[in-house]
Amino acid sequence: MDFNTIIDRRGTHSMKWDMMERVYGVPLDHGLAMWVADMDFQPPRAALDTLAQMLEHGVFGYYGDDVSYRDAIQWWMKTRHGWEIEPDWIFTAHGLVNGTALCVDTFTDPGDAVVLFTPVYHAFARILAAARRPVTELPLARVGEEYKMDFAAYDQLMTGKERMAILCSPHNPGGRVWDESELQELANFCRMYDLLLVSDEIHHDLVMPGNRHIAFPLAASELSDRTLVLTAPSKTFNLAGAHTGNVIIPDPELRSRFQGRLMALGISPNSFGLQLAEAVYSPAGANWVDALVEHLDGNRRYFDKVVNSLPGIWSMPLQSTYLAWVDFSGTGLTTKEFTRRVEVCARIAVNRGPTFGLGGGNYLRFNLGASRSIIEEAVDRLESAFV
Repeated sequence: MDFNTIIDRRGTHSMKWDMMERVYGVPLDHGLAMWVADMDFQPPRAALDTLAQMLEHGVFGYYGDDVSYRDAIQWWMKTRHGWEIEPDWIFTAHGLVNGTALCVDTFTDPGDAVVLFTPVYHAFARILAAARRPVTELPLARVGEEYKMDFAAYDQLMTGKERMAILCSPHNPGGRVWDESELQELANFCRMYDLLLVSDEIHHDLVMPGNRHIAFPLAASELSDRTLVLTAPSKTFNLAGAHTGNVIIPDPELRSRFQGRLMALGISPNSFGLQLAEAVYSPAGANWVDALVEHLDGNRRYFDKVVNSLPGIWSMPLQSTYLAWVDFSGTGLTTKEFTRRVEVCARIAVNRGPTFGLGGGNYLRFNLGASRSIIEEAVDRLESAFV
């Protein structure tokens, strides 16, 4: 598997590359795109072969008979995560931002507050604002080199209007893999405040050596009557454009309500995403992911070694994901000043920390899902901009 050949994505309607000049002012011809969370690799051969077979057949009608699709998801969850699920627990959404929005729409009302553990994936706050659900931000505490949920501080921040909490597990942007005791403590918190829990586990396959992701229901089965788990092949296999993800719901009453909402909205999945998911949730896909994680771990170690040597800059050690969360507070520069050095001097488009909520102001997020030579070029540019 080749993760080091550079594939030029410019001019292919790539949001990550073709939009960076418009969004950040980073020039397309000389800039590096390290913001949008997709990777610059082709997916596994199985995905490309499946697309080729669909094209050869040449008829793109409505998808039916999804037994093998559900079987593939069940196999993946059991063999890769030790979680045995039933086929009727699985609902398909148009990606996990859509899946999150559907959960919010189904199980809360306008005016209900939703808990976010910030800083966290910026799309959550965006859809909540559009849905008129106020956000209760519960800041994560940085303890040593990692984030932790600070439940002792959260009671005073709750307003009584909260009906749902959204967890990023593993965490984006900090890359934290939550341990079993933390997930159990979160379950107790949700019980105490009568919250439904949406556990977004989209990065669950991209876990660095020495860490282990635990699917939330395995850590807190007692909360299964109020847990919704979101998974997708998109981050794992670089299939974000297929817009296919799953909402997995163990509880029958919650399933009935969610199914009713999907029917009311007329939502059904596209055949391309379903067939791609079935192709990659396979032994061949598993081998590809293992090789990918090895490559990403090498990128992470190289990036951190150089970045952490720059004065006043620190990259949070990644336990999962391919998204480096870099703290610039030690530079003494304002957010505007260090962001300008990265975007204008180094010509790198990155995600700005304040968009991730409370606690993100001193950070920038860098996408490491690229060839090693791109990572080397990026750190060379950062050295020139900050030394």
